[in-house]
Amino acid sequence: MDSVNSKPSGDKHDYDAIVIGSGISGGWAAKELCELGVKTMVLERGRNVEHIKDYPTATTPPWEFKHRGRMSAAFLKENPLISRAAGYGDDNAHFFVKDKDHPYIQEKPFDWIRGYQVGGKSLTWGRACQRWSKYEFTNPEKFGYGMAWPIGYDDVAPWYSHVEKFIGVCGSKDGIESMPDGEFLPPFEMNCVQEVVREKISENYPDRHLVHARWAHLTKPEPIHFEQGRVKCQARNMCMRGCPFGGYFSSNSSTLPWAKKTGNLTIRPFSVVHSIIYDEKLGKASGVRVIDTNTKEVTEYKARIIFLNASALNSNLVLLNSTSSRFPNGLGNDNGLLGKYVAFQNYRASVDSEMDGFADKYYFGRNPTDLILANYRNLHKQETDYFGGFTTFVGSYREQHAEVDGIGGAYKDALTEPGKWKIYAYLQGETVPKITNHVRLSKDQKDQWGIPLLITSVEYDDNDERMIQDFLKESKEMLEKAGCKNVQTYENKQAPGLDIHEMGGCRMGKDPKTSLLNKWNQLHLCKNVFVTDGACMTTTGNQSPSILYMALTARAANFAVAEMKKGNL
Repeated sequence: MDSVNSKPSGDKHDYDAIVIGSGISGGWAAKELCELGVKTMVLERGRNVEHIKDYPTATTPPWEFKHRGRMSAAFLKENPLISRAAGYGDDNAHFFVKDKDHPYIQEKPFDWIRGYQVGGKSLTWGRACQRWSKYEFTNPEKFGYGMAWPIGYDDVAPWYSHVEKFIGVCGSKDGIESMPDGEFLPPFEMNCVQEVVREKISENYPDRHLVHARWAHLTKPEPIHFEQGRVKCQARNMCMRGCPFGGYFSSNSSTLPWAKKTGNLTIRPFSVVHSIIYDEKLGKASGVRVIDTNTKEVTEYKARIIFLNASALNSNLVLLNSTSSRFPNGLGNDNGLLGKYVAFQNYRASVDSEMDGFADKYYFGRNPTDLILANYRNLHKQETDYFGGFTTFVGSYREQHAEVDGIGGAYKDALTEPGKWKIYAYLQGETVPKITNHVRLSKDQKDQWGIPLLITSVEYDDNDERMIQDFLKESKEMLEKAGCKNVQTYENKQAPGLDIHEMGGCRMGKDPKTSLLNKWNQLHLCKNVFVTDGACMTTTGNQSPSILYMALTARAANFAVAEMKKGNL
């Protein structure tokens, strides 16, 4: 596609496009827009982080951490929320916020996990990349627990392929209708215990499929990945420190450098977005109001199109705070639904077990991926007493050393021998969006930049509880039939938010009366503003959502540029 005719203005505050947020979806917006010739500014509220240079612990051995990677008791006392995040420790704390620096109001318990820096949470994400199936787009409306999506699987499928080829996703083609195949690099090998569990589940449950998951790791890089400066994943499983090899996908190693090479990218870190500016005369957004994180100086930047990719709750916050005479309740919020129908994914259940035998078997490296037992619930009909389905992540490993008693040389020698085989499984469940689950702005409390604090009012319901019990029952039974011993079930009672898969609040839909965004992720009532992060989600599905955000972003960016060239934006 030919480049867009950029504005002739030499004003450093004028751009063709502004992208708010530099994480997974923001990085993709920048890549697509810049490749298409659009002069683009990316706004990031946190500090700058450059690939490799700003990964201070990437190769630090564990014995060089003061507490072997754990945080001190004093730190944990000061940061009880963020320190609960999965994988959080002394080796990656610099990629997360501190509790006191970014307050919010929990009307109901909600653990809001954030990482404010260029690259956002793409530096610390879980990297699972399953495609949604057609059922996740259609079943919420079909079975009466959600609203219709304005798009379906076929609309997104080519954009999934576009994204997979660029970021590098390993996996295997399994022909499973509940988890479609994609453009895959070779998967990591299953270890011997995983193979046994997979075979036994298949024997006992013909409709259940334990397969290689799809993960954003370069097992066999293609030329496009070498062009990005990335090389093969080294199976270190230290991804959340930042990967100097670029072995897993992040904005920092992939999309942002790619966008920068075009000469069309400007990144402005330390930029807290106050609001999107609406021009009453033009009937569209004219730019973004930014507060410098450090100096508190206010600057306004202009653009023809704006992509909002600040992460789900922050994107809701920005829109709610973007008030004008035309939109007194937030940009595009005539129907009053902005901030409503916030949802998440259910991670509250897990199963642990052991497998006897295989004492002479081991595996190479630290495999950074798990297997997936594809969703087998409520696909073709409503068959349970709860709505929705769930993904089951499954893994196995050997304990670090054998169980021995005593002291002396024999004891030390025994510590060098691996211990028992362990098998685990954990839930990633679909939840039902509800109007009562919402976020809103505080009327009397503000942050250090004068922006109203976000109030979270989100909770589980009986549907989630019934899903948990079904998952625990079925998972325990499956592992026992697979030959596992000492199967233990757990229900962690964690608050919503700790899953880090919050979604909704600015959902896509066919009708402006019941949604905020159309099928192209445009605000119904402000066509030059696009929202393509988790805020846009109509329902949660059971698959990991990040690659869907990437696909939706690429799709919307290409549409936006085409509309700009037609003079429609």
